[in-house]
Amino acid sequence: MQQILVVDDEIGIRELLSEILRDEGYQVRLAENAGQAREARAQARPDLVLLDIWMPDTDGITLLKEWSANGQLTMPVVMMSGHGTIETAVEATRIGAFDFLEKPIALQKLLTTVGRAMKRGTVEPPPALSLGSLGRSPAIAELKQRLERVRGLRTPVLLSAEAGSGAELCARFLHHANTPWFEPQSHSILAEAPLDLGEKARDGTLFLHEIAELSRLEQKGLLLLLGKLERYNARLVCAVSRSLPDMVAAGQFDVRLFGALSAFTVPVPSLRQHREDIPELAGLMLSRAIEAKLVPVRRFASAALNALRNHDWPGNMVLASVTEEISLEDVMRIAASFKLEPVTPASSLPLDLPLREARDAFERVYFEHHLVLEGHNMSRVAERVGLERTHLYRKLKQLGVRLGRRGDEPGNG
Repeated sequence: MQQILVVDDEIGIRELLSEILRDEGYQVRLAENAGQAREARAQARPDLVLLDIWMPDTDGITLLKEWSANGQLTMPVVMMSGHGTIETAVEATRIGAFDFLEKPIALQKLLTTVGRAMKRGTVEPPPALSLGSLGRSPAIAELKQRLERVRGLRTPVLLSAEAGSGAELCARFLHHANTPWFEPQSHSILAEAPLDLGEKARDGTLFLHEIAELSRLEQKGLLLLLGKLERYNARLVCAVSRSLPDMVAAGQFDVRLFGALSAFTVPVPSLRQHREDIPELAGLMLSRAIEAKLVPVRRFASAALNALRNHDWPGNMVLASVTEEISLEDVMRIAASFKLEPVTPASSLPLDLPLREARDAFERVYFEHHLVLEGHNMSRVAERVGLERTHLYRKLKQLGVRLGRRGDEPGNG
């Protein structure tokens, strides 16, 4: 049965629309304000939303913008207003509204509009996450302001960001639509053919992950490329999770390259610096997983969201619950499942082996330790040990290290 979410602060209108739509065979959910509408949208995607513009907490246009920015505008939305203007209707349509209904709504007009909206059929897959997906806290608002200031420039930008804090979303925000975007899967091309990157990103954006991992040759290649970027009209955006000044002081990073990259450095807040966004982020991730049919319909209990807000939890909590509600116990159980027994410490390795065998034995224990530490999440292991994922897979295969229960295969991350 097709489901319609009706969002209106007037109880009489909600009840009237609910009665009419149920008589037409639709399943109806009701929300009296934007807060309830957000919660309903996070739990499951409706087939249609009837959204009032004037509401006491957050107006409908603002809510529509939020859904559009965070990738949740994947269903037709019909705006409703008793004080509508042509400008408001045009703005709503520009943002992504399907249509606009003026109150009082004529019965035939309502049913015709709902019918046309329902005929849109299957909604396209959710768009990629955007900067708006990171949240609405002051820390993220300040981040957006910093990025806005450098968005129109062609100067290289260095994003100082811990792993998983959204560096690529920031880079995508700086990227201009309808121009090339290129991010190499391996840094090795910087040593082999750095100018090829300029050609691939011509008139667009070149994004480099974790430049602290660059070898000496790769650093030299990037420095060469920087001097030629103007001829390609390409914008370079780099991400780094380590302190480049410390690496320069230790002789691990080229001082000239650091000087060329660090003129515009933008710090990206870690998740613990905007914990107030965690409940909404968790709801967004859950909603996207439900829409992609990766999991059945789920919702977070309030206690579970509080636990997520107050702690850094690894693992995939959405897949952990067998009930319709993800409870505090689910969150705590998953957190506890990652407190595994440590593998054999390196100090217990036999030291009377030939150097090559001893080194392999140490590396085997080293990688097994980090696999356990990161719950066999290969992306996080690669970041922690400082290897490209392809190199990491090759190394583990060479050492005979088994990936275990959460080892994702190449290309599945």
